[in-house]
Amino acid sequence: MYTKNTSGFTLIEVMVVVVILSILAALVVPRIMKNPDIARKAKLAHDIRAIETALKLYKLDNYTYPNTDQGLEALVIKSTIPPEPRQWRQGGYLDSVSIDPWGFPYNYLSPGEHGEFDLYSLGADGQPDGIDVNADIGNWQ
Repeated sequence: MYTKNTSGFTLIEVMVVVVILSILAALVVPRIMKNPDIARKAKLAHDIRAIETALKLYKLDNYTYPNTDQGLEALVIKSTIPPEPRQWRQGGYLDSVSIDPWGFPYNYLSPGEHGEFDLYSLGADGQPDGIDVNADIGNWQ
């Protein structure tokens, strides 16, 4: 009898590697870049990708993204705000909700204005709109 051995990576393993690489890049990039604003924007892009990955894993388990009221905290602790997640993963999807490179919390809307959800930073000034380092940067860009 012939048995075919298959090996490969699960979606979870691939997502964990992506998150680890994003974290490493976010730590290394600011140290090698001479311009701190460019380094902060690079860290922001990596953070957004890592949080997006966690949100997608949440949706795979629970069939929907956390709503705006539940917020990104629903990735760390199980939300009791309706609709409660059906199959929330023990241990969560993130260790903690990070803050943007300028020290402000990330903004999250679900449903979003630009897609299923909007995840963004208001920039260095923490105010909507702005230009250069004060510009809003989101997952839709």
